Amino acid sequence: MPNRLAAEHSPYLLQHQHNPVDWFPWGDEAFEKARREGKPIFLSIGYSTCHWCHVMEHESFEDAGVADVLGRDFVAVKVDREERPDVDRVYMTFVQATTGSGGWPMSVWLTPDLRPFYGGTYFPPESRWGRPGFLDILQEIARVWRDERGRVLESASTIVERLRSFGAQAGGSEVPLPEVLAAAVQQFWTAFDTRRGGFGDAPKFPRPSELLFLLREHVRTGDEEPRDMALTTLRAMASGGMRDHLAGGFHRYSVDGDWRVPHFEKMLYDQAQLALAYLEAAQLTGEAFFADVARDTLDYIRREMTDPAGGFYSAEDADSVPPEQASEASPQKMEGAFYIWRDAEIGQALGADADIFRLRFGVLPDGNAPSDPQQEFTHKNLLYIARTVAEIAPLVEGSTADVEAALARSTSVLLAVRATRPRPHLDDKVITAWNGLTIGACARAARVLDDGAVYLASAQQAARFLLSRLWDGTRLLRRYRRGEAGINGYAEDYAFLIFGLLELFQADGDATWLESALALQQRQDQLFWDAEHAGWFSTTGDDPSVLLRLKEDYDGAEPAASSISVLNLLVLSHLTGDAGMGVKVERTLAAYGVRAAQMGRAVPMMLSALSSYHAGMPQLVVVGDPAAPGTRALLNVLRHRYVPTALTVRIDPAQRDQMTRLLPWTAAMQPLHGKPTAYWCRDFMCETPVTSPDELNEML
Repeated sequence: MPNRLAAEHSPYLLQHQHNPVDWFPWGDEAFEKARREGKPIFLSIGYSTCHWCHVMEHESFEDAGVADVLGRDFVAVKVDREERPDVDRVYMTFVQATTGSGGWPMSVWLTPDLRPFYGGTYFPPESRWGRPGFLDILQEIARVWRDERGRVLESASTIVERLRSFGAQAGGSEVPLPEVLAAAVQQFWTAFDTRRGGFGDAPKFPRPSELLFLLREHVRTGDEEPRDMALTTLRAMASGGMRDHLAGGFHRYSVDGDWRVPHFEKMLYDQAQLALAYLEAAQLTGEAFFADVARDTLDYIRREMTDPAGGFYSAEDADSVPPEQASEASPQKMEGAFYIWRDAEIGQALGADADIFRLRFGVLPDGNAPSDPQQEFTHKNLLYIARTVAEIAPLVEGSTADVEAALARSTSVLLAVRATRPRPHLDDKVITAWNGLTIGACARAARVLDDGAVYLASAQQAARFLLSRLWDGTRLLRRYRRGEAGINGYAEDYAFLIFGLLELFQADGDATWLESALALQQRQDQLFWDAEHAGWFSTTGDDPSVLLRLKEDYDGAEPAASSISVLNLLVLSHLTGDAGMGVKVERTLAAYGVRAAQMGRAVPMMLSALSSYHAGMPQLVVVGDPAAPGTRALLNVLRHRYVPTALTVRIDPAQRDQMTRLLPWTAAMQPLHGKPTAYWCRDFMCETPVTSPDELNEML
């Protein structure tokens, strides 16, 4: 029989609905049971596309003996970290502070009043690999709780008080000077892998906020070092096995230092941020390669990750059933099974084109993947770009056009073959924060790519969906799935959605997006702004089950809410002239100043905001009928120039009233001589307006 999790909406919780464990979702029912029976809580936190979460479920949570011990001695609670980042953040802080590392699945033991006293990540069923066995841990914790409860409670109280200090910041009183940015660039240079790209050794994670900062610093200073680090890394990631070379999109990270062997799950927030980084690289360099990677990544989102209602799905799993086991009664999922190839499969499918494909993607008769203990990759091939088209042409005695045509045919054929395989699990919940990032990426593509109209349509559709289904004017919700929306939004949901709307406003000129962004920003400030120390808390502090009100100060796989919020307010303050917004920007930059100076690599998105602050944020205002060729020609000037801090305002004379109400300083901007006209402004002072692209280029 299914357990209580069957009534939940989270795909992760639903994966556990048939476990013999008597699971509770996070909530009062579980807490009351723990208090009433005097039992500790076993808290398990993960997400639906987490490989080691699946492993621990299969090894331990599907085991009747483990379920008996959990039911007898504990109250077992399951949490989806993607739905409840507030709960995850509290206990991840505890696990990292007490063990020195963290990850998922996260396993934490709590007192009935939710104070943690022991924790870790994955535990094997029996002791191995230097890790204690899960059943042994359960039995020992049950003994300690029974025999030494007073000591456990005292320790838990002490731990929580120490954790509270993690929310306090030793901030500065002044906005950091540009020297802090230069020092951070040197920190990145010290860690940079000059041969293979990226920072440090294996595993290598895509962290687009690092690359966006480095690209901005190149423009601000003219230094080549930050540019070269960013471009080398972007090329390496796009050429390696971490990219899906058939269908587009990127896997979560590279297990090795060469970007060859990926961990195969695909996360929406990675796709959105990487697309932004490749779009900016395309603008900077003019190279079609970077634009093509961005295009492939966004096409993957549009094709595979879009809900019929318009939102974007969260993730695809790393694990799936190997094709050869598809007809078996009890197939075993394997990591990467959907993506990897035997040489014979490629030969059979591609025929005369097979050798060109093999040369391009490093396919070998006995496989190119490293040996692994589970034998998942043995004798199989992971696709990566092994040779350029120009290198292949003489090897096959053909032209580059011939090679490109063969590769296009091969991609189409292998995609059709792959479509017959069992697909990885799709996490089809729509997360507001991640959708905001994706709206921003699609809107930016509309501004950068010549064929960007399809991406603009995706951004508009998603924005309309979120604003109609997850925002009622006073409350933003975090999650939507199959017709049901729920969970009050966190600071990152507000911040990331505002970011997306501001990008969309610049892409299509619809003032409705700006109006919604302003309303969301006002509500975000009311709920999360720290008036005493600056920055934005992650939570409202209203939920008593969340022990700590923390403020994120790390730009990791997702940027921190405060970092994105400073960027948002830089845009809004330069558009509206609201002095209060500028004060929040400067107070937050000052508050994070010590962190930026001492550990710049921890806060690259905040450094991007600081770089933008010092570089200044000019505005390009184009007044004219959006369908007029002259209007498009003026806008195209910035399409092909990399000015990362420049803001674009499009004024359609037919909709001037709404724009003038929101941005009164644009009221006097009129077309000259009836022609579309560009105004180049800084700090609300404008150069002489021009009507031709050549004049605008000369001005820039």
